[in-house]
Amino acid sequence: MKRSHGVLLYARRAAMGCVAVLILVAGFWSSWGTAQHVLLAKGRDHGTLTVASCAGGTCSGPFVPSAGSAAHSGLVIDRSTAAEKGERLPVVVRPGSDEAIRTGWAGALHAWVPLGGALLLAALVIGGGLRMTRTGWAAGVAGAGLLVAAFVAL
Repeated sequence: MKRSHGVLLYARRAAMGCVAVLILVAGFWSSWGTAQHVLLAKGRDHGTLTVASCAGGTCSGPFVPSAGSAAHSGLVIDRSTAAEKGERLPVVVRPGSDEAIRTGWAGALHAWVPLGGALLLAALVIGGGLRMTRTGWAAGVAGAGLLVAAFVAL
């Protein structure tokens, strides 16, 4: 009886570990889709987007390219990163699309928001399922800190 109980404990820990790793990998992967354009922006078109109008979940406006960047027309940016009409935002253009991504600290923090949420969710699994309370608290505080920093920066 003791041996089967030990096997079940190890199986539970392994399953919870796999769930925590899956959550963190999914959060990283979701964030990397946008973060790569902000962090590895060399060779991409840079410039300034002036928010002229917002409709639905996107905002648009005229784009002024930086030196050495190509001109683009009809660029849109996610409404959550554009504060208000008339604001000038430093952006990088996603290659092969008409989507602008905010750069700088605000853009980088916003790009990593999915990872922050994944850290919060994984903290529950780490602290509760794996019984690693200190590690769970550390992951939770890191995720909450990332979310608060992104909120303040935008």
